[in-house]
Amino acid sequence: MTLLFMSFMTFAQTKKIRGIVTDENNNPLSGVSVKIQESIKGTFTDSSGNFTLEDPTSAALVFSYIGYADTIIKPTGNTLLKVILRSQNNGLKTVTLVSIGYGTLDKKEVTSAITHVDAKDMLIGANNDPLMGLQGKVAGLTIQNTGSANPNSSATLQLRGVSSMGAGTTPLYIIDGVPGNIDNINQDAIVSVDVLKGGAASAIYGTRGSNGVVLITTKSGTLNSSTMYDVNAFWNFPTNQLQVLSKADYLAKIPNAVDFGSNTDWLKAVTRQPSFGQKHTLQFSGGSAKDNFFATIDYGDAQGLDLRATKQQYGGRLSFNHTSGNGFFNVKLNIAPRIANTNTNGGGFGAALVLNPTLPIYDSTGGYAFFNGAFAYNNPVEAAKVILNKQQIKELDMNAAVTLNILKNLNTTVTIGQTNFDMKTLGFTPSTLTTVQVVNSGNGRNVASQKQENTTQKTLEWVGNYSLNIHKHSFKALAGYSYYNNNYQEFDANNEGMPFDAFQWNNLGSGLYNQELGVTGMGSTQKSNTLIAFFGRVIYDYGKKYFLTASLRHEGSTRFGTNNKWGDFPAVSAAWNVSDESFMRGTSKWLNYLKFRADYGVTGNQDFDDYTSLQTYGGYGYYPYDGTYLQDYGPSQNVNPYLQWEKGINFNVGLDFGLLNNRVSGSLNYYTRKNKNLLYKVSVPIPPNAQSNTEVNLGTMVNSGIEISINAALVRSKNFSWDLSFNGNTNSNKLTSFSNQLYSGVPYLNGPGMPAPGSPGYLQRDSENVRIGEFYTLKSAGVDSTGALQVYNAAGEIIPANKASNSDKRNVGNGLPKFMASLGNDFKYKNWDLSIALRGAFGYKIFNVNAFYLGTPAQQNGAANLLTSAFDKKSRYSKLTNPKTVAILSDYFLEPGDFVKIDNVSLGYTKRFSSNFHAFRSIRVYATARNLHTFTKYTGGDPDAVPTTGLWPGTNYGIGYYPAALQLLFGLQIHF
Repeated sequence: MTLLFMSFMTFAQTKKIRGIVTDENNNPLSGVSVKIQESIKGTFTDSSGNFTLEDPTSAALVFSYIGYADTIIKPTGNTLLKVILRSQNNGLKTVTLVSIGYGTLDKKEVTSAITHVDAKDMLIGANNDPLMGLQGKVAGLTIQNTGSANPNSSATLQLRGVSSMGAGTTPLYIIDGVPGNIDNINQDAIVSVDVLKGGAASAIYGTRGSNGVVLITTKSGTLNSSTMYDVNAFWNFPTNQLQVLSKADYLAKIPNAVDFGSNTDWLKAVTRQPSFGQKHTLQFSGGSAKDNFFATIDYGDAQGLDLRATKQQYGGRLSFNHTSGNGFFNVKLNIAPRIANTNTNGGGFGAALVLNPTLPIYDSTGGYAFFNGAFAYNNPVEAAKVILNKQQIKELDMNAAVTLNILKNLNTTVTIGQTNFDMKTLGFTPSTLTTVQVVNSGNGRNVASQKQENTTQKTLEWVGNYSLNIHKHSFKALAGYSYYNNNYQEFDANNEGMPFDAFQWNNLGSGLYNQELGVTGMGSTQKSNTLIAFFGRVIYDYGKKYFLTASLRHEGSTRFGTNNKWGDFPAVSAAWNVSDESFMRGTSKWLNYLKFRADYGVTGNQDFDDYTSLQTYGGYGYYPYDGTYLQDYGPSQNVNPYLQWEKGINFNVGLDFGLLNNRVSGSLNYYTRKNKNLLYKVSVPIPPNAQSNTEVNLGTMVNSGIEISINAALVRSKNFSWDLSFNGNTNSNKLTSFSNQLYSGVPYLNGPGMPAPGSPGYLQRDSENVRIGEFYTLKSAGVDSTGALQVYNAAGEIIPANKASNSDKRNVGNGLPKFMASLGNDFKYKNWDLSIALRGAFGYKIFNVNAFYLGTPAQQNGAANLLTSAFDKKSRYSKLTNPKTVAILSDYFLEPGDFVKIDNVSLGYTKRFSSNFHAFRSIRVYATARNLHTFTKYTGGDPDAVPTTGLWPGTNYGIGYYPAALQLLFGLQIHF
């Protein structure tokens, strides 16, 4: 009996609970959280819905999954469970953990404007930047990549409009709690992304929070062993291309055209049609409740639409988690290396637009042809294939965290992290380049360069958490210390006239550069900055109906002036869960959830150069002295001991709702943000100053808008479902002041300066109390009988454009969209899934730069080619035939920028296998098309390729053209 009893006890201590989790239609659910109630132990279901839990206590098991109601089951001796989760399309009633900075909260407890996006909801595509998968998913977040088919291009992110005149406008990126390299993430490794939009949410990050904060959570280990392999191949096809005159049309329509005897389609010659890329990802995870790991390795190889651009990269990420036997401490370790080798774009598309189509690519000897033109100098095909411009990039993100669970409701965590970014840039122009040979009469020198850049970020944070529950009162308190150091080093060297082209950049010392001065072409620099902060936060709720959050960050930065090293960043937010009030119960059958929110927070922006507040010294040239050359040094920048952070005062009100049995849910936000102490250079007298301008805190900007997000389960049946999502936002920016008590600035900013030919001048003007993005040009009055542009002068009279002056210019349109929106549709039928995403921008103008420089007959000079629209009788540009009014900026070239884009279409099929099939757990095949079609009246290409961020939205700054692309991707994903 004793032996039997001991055997029984041993079995009870080591037994395993196994089970499968499905939805109401008996479809297995992958990634369901299975936790022992009131314990940190737990696991997740695999791709077939199966789970295994070791050493369970007698407590109940809690099953949680996004979009489904929580289910609690207490095992009753049965070690094989069948669990069915009931659909509940209400992201607020289920347990959805939202990262809020230094912690997480259940979504229903959040009191500020935060958008949570799960990895499964991100767009599929071969993205240069992993956050491109967020496009259209977050109301108020603008994500643009004007060269998406260039593998070395990066996206521009702007949250709730531009917030600065002279400092950075990019959000702060936090990866697993530590600032990291955003391009060192494989999208397949992301679990979720949380975007802190409200000032109360981002104020906890102090001087780095004014542009918003993007928190990225990557995958960690699971209790069940799992392996996944994902491979995809993709092709980019140029679309929405500009069309230039063919040889026949060029010779027929341009009177002074010179025929060089060839017939060259230069745009086709400099374009890969299509470009190709591939990506492979292999992931492993496994372990136990105490020790688990996640590892991923990936390889990618992609070409650009241009002849030169390529990117080959290798990356990995390892996450390890260990919990002590008694649960007293926990250790987490993350390490992520990445190596990339690139060839960067040679800019051949701009040259291809203007080149005479009768010019040859190759001369009679088979070598590259040489020519000179109004816009282009190098043969773009030769430049793309002969000139070398490479980058070697090495990245390493490392962080470790140790948590001590001192009491059940008290813990402390110490996190250390370091990110390294090393980039070597190598450039070489051979002596055989035709322009080098011809320009230098056959004695041209080759040119080589090397540049080494290293950025190291070090982070140390110590955070303590305490919680207390007294009846219906709940308190969560946090206190912490943060240290951050960023160090940048650079070394560059260049030379020319190396004896052999074979040396390339590998023997710079053999060149002839500046030997007459006894110096070589080299330089180096180093700079650093440090942040130190103390912060705290208290979260209170009463009965899960009334929520209050307050935080304060006290932070100092070495970037600030001597008299303004430290600042305070307070925040407070509150929420009221109205739907849980007794007077709401049973009173409405259509309103199921309603929560009001309001938040106020002060944020900062210290994203400017490290030594802006200090007097710096620089070289003033070389001077002969006693037979040798000496370099002179002197002040290169004025000191400003009062320089401080840009200050953002944020206010947000919003509501979250659930309707029609929670089949429809969403949120609505109204925000306003006042950015004060904006950085700007003002003119100062010499003396007493060493330089004629000083960087000061001067301007004020006001920003406001409305954001709406709606999710709806339109159809739910046994085999078919249809979910719809909508995001929309408005935004308005105004610079309200250019002065303060110490300095007075000009009442407007001019920009951007449009390049030659001609002297077009500035295109836009941001004035006090006028919406940012105003085009400030002459007002067109049409074209006269001679083909000359007519405009209105200041008195309202019609005059020739070449007779107008700057005083006749006025605001003629705005390049900032009044409304931006996206619409997502997700369909599921048995094992098939289909998603269709639309995106658009409305209520703004675009200045057609290409039409201005190349799109009218007035620009014909016999040297440069023109767009076909210049001679299209349906185009108003064909009427401008008089060269006297060429290169004059007016609203004649403004076009509606409004567009609706079929942004992403993805179709997939998933086959799950039973446990009896030992090869695979599941196989998924999928196909994706990005940028399928754009509906627009804009004639200058893809309007989405024209930036709508920053101070000068709605224009490109010249004919630096890169075609938009339609991308087709095919992939296979296998779970083992």
